[in-house]
Amino acid sequence: MTKYIIQTENAPQAIGSYSQAIRVEHTVYLSGQIPLVPETMRIIEGDISAQITQVFENLKAVAEAAGGDLSDIVKLNVYLTDLSCFPLVNEIMGQYFAEPYPARAVIGVAALPKASDVEMDAILVLKPQEYPAS
Repeated sequence: MTKYIIQTENAPQAIGSYSQAIRVEHTVYLSGQIPLVPETMRIIEGDISAQITQVFENLKAVAEAAGGDLSDIVKLNVYLTDLSCFPLVNEIMGQYFAEPYPARAVIGVAALPKASDVEMDAILVLKPQEYPAS
């Protein structure tokens, strides 16, 4: 099994001992993204809507660096420090995804890195024409 590291400057750099994503054949495992602005490595200013949007933008950048896009996501995990924000996740997710939607889990957590309110990770499967020849 050959693993390929996915790296892009269009998403926040890893803040620990992990990769932004790893590709194994057609499957890409995207690490958790919090609402860091890639250029500043600081949490985006604004409310939870801004944070959710930034996380989707970060996931989008990593998916594109892997040779795919958000429509290739088959499983999405969402971690929220306040589950009452769940309707906002659905609303904003509708701006980034169309049917068929990915499988998804939403999990309430006590805290997230850098005191963010949301984190998401994902698994995507590349279409054969998107499979980079690495």
